[in-house]
Amino acid sequence: MPKMKTKSGVKKRFKFTASGKVKHGVVGKRHRLSSHNAKYIRTNRGTSVLSDSDVAHVRLWAPYGLK
Repeated sequence: MPKMKTKSGVKKRFKFTASGKVKHGVVGKRHRLSSHNAKYIRTNRGTSVLSDSDVAHVRLWAPYGLK
């Protein structure tokens, strides 16, 4: 049976932590930041952990995990 392929978008957007949680970058930080206030930009810095309801989909799209 052939290997399952990982979705290429998932490779670029998500990382698994050692405890099995899924990290992702915060949305809305690429362009048109002048329309956002400074508090929005400051609080959405870095990465955050994906909600449990969405983790199941990411695990299906990355069958062998991510590095």
